[in-house]
This record gives sequence, C-alpha cells and structure tokens, in this order.
Amino acid sequence: MAARSLPSLGPRGEGWFLLQLVLFAAIAAAGLAGPAWGGWPETVGIALGCAFVVCGAVLSLRGVVDLRDNLTPFPRPLPEAKLVESGAYRLVRHPIYGGLILGALGWALVTGSPLALLGTLILLGFLDLKSRREELWLADQFADYPAYRARTRRLLPWLY
Repeated sequence: MAARSLPSLGPRGEGWFLLQLVLFAAIAAAGLAGPAWGGWPETVGIALGCAFVVCGAVLSLRGVVDLRDNLTPFPRPLPEAKLVESGAYRLVRHPIYGGLILGALGWALVTGSPLALLGTLILLGFLDLKSRREELWLADQFADYPAYRARTRRLLPWLY
C-alpha cells in the first residue's frame, strides 16, 4: 500500500491510536487463554519472553523520555514539535512502536500463546502502516526528516 493512500483516521490520527488499543487488548486477552506448550519449550519461552519484555520496555520508555514535550498519543506531530534524532531516536525512527512490538512478542512467549504471537504479527504490520502515515506528516513538518529517515531504521534497532 502506498503511504500516500493511508487514511488519516482523524485530524490527529485518533483512529490509529484507538485501533492500536484494540490490538493491545486482543493480544493481552490471547495471552490469558493459556499456554500451548509445557516442559522445556515453556521454560525457554518464559526466559526469552521476559528478555523481550524488558528490552521493549527500555526502548519504549527511552523513546518517551527523549520526546519530552513532543509526546502525543496520536501519530500527527504537535504543531510546536521539534524533530528528535538523539537517544533512542538514533537507533530507530519509532522506538515507542518498536518497544511495544518487542513487549507484545515477549508477552506471547511468556504466556505460550500462539494467538498472542499471531496478534504480535498483526501489531507489527499495523504499526508499520501507522508509522508510514506518521512519516508523511513528519516529512511535511520537518525539512530534515527525509535525511533522517534515510539513515535510521524504522522500528527495530539493527533489524528494521
């Protein structure tokens, strides 16, 4: 899907935020449905899952701290916002989204839920689309954004 064809879903992108909340709730509920495995796979899943949750929390929280006064729950940047390229934003353009994906993956592994894993894949696709919509607004607002985008990964440090 071409980025320009992605809908705004409201003046600030409110619909994107609401859909994101629905996905979080679905992933959380799927994880509560119970484990699909036991024994050593469950032990490995819990260990890896905890590591992903911690890494996701660190990445997201660092992104929140780095944004400071620019922080908004909606994808359209605030009119008075400044382009942030330091801290977590040196690693990825959307560290909060990346951290949420890592956290969801960790939750799915800790709970051993195939449905939560599927939800995490859907969340990854959704946040990829949301970030593309957001980047249209960022490029309109910040002349330096295309250069920043060219040198920085989108969601996951060193991967994507």
